[in-house]
Parts: sequence; C-alpha cells; structure tokens
Amino acid sequence: MTAEAHTSVRPWRAIDRRKSRKIRVGNVEVGGDAPITVQSMTNTLTADANATIAQIRQLEEAGADIVRVSCPDEESTAAFREIARAAKVPLVADIHFHYKRGIEAAEAGAACLRINPGNIGNAQRVRDVIQAARDHGCSMRIGVNAGSLERDLLEKYGEPCPDAMVESALRHAAILQDHDFHEFKISVKASDPFMTVAAYQQLAEAIDCPLHLGVTEAGALRTGTVKSSIGIGSMLWAGIGDTIRVSLAADPVEEIKVGFDILKSLGLRHRGVNIIACPSCARQGFNVIKTVEALEARLAHISQPMSLSIIGCVVNGPGEALMTDLGFTGGGKGAGMVYVAGKPDHKQDNDGMVDHIVALVEARAAEIQAATTAAFEAAE
Repeated sequence: MTAEAHTSVRPWRAIDRRKSRKIRVGNVEVGGDAPITVQSMTNTLTADANATIAQIRQLEEAGADIVRVSCPDEESTAAFREIARAAKVPLVADIHFHYKRGIEAAEAGAACLRINPGNIGNAQRVRDVIQAARDHGCSMRIGVNAGSLERDLLEKYGEPCPDAMVESALRHAAILQDHDFHEFKISVKASDPFMTVAAYQQLAEAIDCPLHLGVTEAGALRTGTVKSSIGIGSMLWAGIGDTIRVSLAADPVEEIKVGFDILKSLGLRHRGVNIIACPSCARQGFNVIKTVEALEARLAHISQPMSLSIIGCVVNGPGEALMTDLGFTGGGKGAGMVYVAGKPDHKQDNDGMVDHIVALVEARAAEIQAATTAAFEAAE
C-alpha cells in the first residue's frame, strides 16, 4: 500500500471548499482549485537585504509558499530588488500610507502588494498604484484589521465588529473593481477568533475573490497556535479560505510549521511526516514522549507526505498502525513491532528504535521522491 493511499481523504472527512476565482501571486496560484497556500512574514529590517534574504531562505526550507516583506520606507524598497532576485518564492510587499512605496515595490519585483486603498492617498494615487501593479504583473491583497478600521466605520458601528470589517473590505474592493482590477484577495483579521470567523463568514457570502485567512496578533507560540488553530481551522473546516498566515510572536518558521500542521489535521494538504502518538501511560513499553521528540527533530527535513504512528502499547497501537504508512507499537521485553503499510512487518529492539525508524522514513521518502520525479518526466 502506498503513502498516497494512507493519506488520502476519506469521504467522511471531505471538505467542500468555497468556490472562488483564482489569482496568481507570482508563479503561485491562489483560490479556485489551487492548493491552500501557507505563508509567513519576515521580521528583519528590510533595508538589511542580507538578513532578510537569510530569513526568507529559512522560510523556504520550512515549506513557505509565499513570504511577505514590509516596505515602510525608501531604504526598504531599494533593498527589495535584491531580496526579490534572491528569493525562490514570490514576495508580497507590505505597503501602508505612502503610495510611492507600492509603485517602487512593484518595479522592484514584488509579486503582490498588500495594501489598504483607503490609506494610501487620493484617487489619483490609488490609480497610480493600481497601474503599477498592472504594469508589473502584481496581484494585490486588501488587508483589513479590526485594530485599524476607518474612523467613519467606528463611528457608525461604535466599535470594531464583523459588519464594520466586511464593509471596509467591500469598500476597498470596489475601488479596485472600479479600475477594472480583479487580481486581488482579501483578509479581514482580528485578534479575537470569534470576530475573525464571523467577518470571514460574511465576506465569503459577499464576494468571490480568494480569501487570505489569519487571526492577527494571536500571541506567543503556544497561545497563538491554539488561537489560530481554532479560528483558521474552523474556517477551513467550513470550506472558507485559500491561503493562510499564522501570526505568532515567535520565529516566523514556526508560523509555517503550524500552518502546515493545521492543513494536515484537516486533510487539506500533506507535507512532511505526520506523527500520530499516544500521550503515554503506565502501559507504555518505551518512553513515548522522548521518542517522539527525537523523531520530530530528526525527521524535520522530510518534505514528502507520510504518516507515522508511535504508540506505547498494544491497546491502540495495531489499530492506529492500520491507517499509517509506518508505525511502531511497544510490546514487552524491550522490543516492539514495526508496521509497514498498515501490517506488522518485523520486531525491533527499543534501544535502536529511533535510528531504525528514521532509516525507514528516509527510505520511504526517497521512494516517493523517485516516483514523483518519474511521473513528472513522463508527463513532459
């Protein structure tokens, strides 16, 4: 049985994605039937091109499909040209307040401009930015945040709320549409996951453009992961969302890891090894927690989709192994059973278990890569 058979979506897990039009962010498709993409944002000083390129490289290695880079000043857009040339993934230039930064970023190689049309100036300046995007093949993201809504909307609604966020988003979308520009996606983010979800639900009914999901300013690694998983996960489960960014006060690489874990948990996208592990108890035949920690660290380089079960005893181990590509179930007398493609294959001593499992996973990853390469070459 192949890895693809084990990781395929069962009928009772199928998610019916909202139908949206498709746009492009550089060479990456967003929306329509395209895979849901995962992105993050650099936190280096953009004017420091070397530091920013180094961080983008780390995000690329973690699997980022798109990376956003802030361009608050001329020094940043001047460095952006070198950064864009070095990047292997498309870059989104984050633009606020000064319309010239948007024009400069488009000219420097941005694949997308993250803007708020209402805060970059008068109608002529908006037209100039739209023309620059059109001339240089940029798409746009309208980014609405509950913390920076327009004054008139706050006066109208009394406080940030889903209705105000959606009205802001549609107002800005109309500006682009009035200029016959339709290569855009929208986000309506709040730090409150309830407000965020409600806003996206309304927006999904009101417009057919792709939606960029996120719970903004979600918090530190643990709390932000939980909050983002609840908010982003519930929207994806409902079929809403075409690209995601997990906002964490942590290393941006962690945002990519969490993003892929959310997608893997919902069966929407598979990258790397999905380890299924028990929490351990007095029945365990080996130290489950330390074993899983070691395997996560040593298998982080694997990008091929694969599932691995690590279960401490035979109560649930054989059953979990039926549904994974590889598995290890603890037994007695210092050894356990290794499962391959859902079936018991051979016994393995606990002492060499981690090394043995790593070798099996790497061998399986090489098989998957070889099959993928052969299929690609055959299609050419």
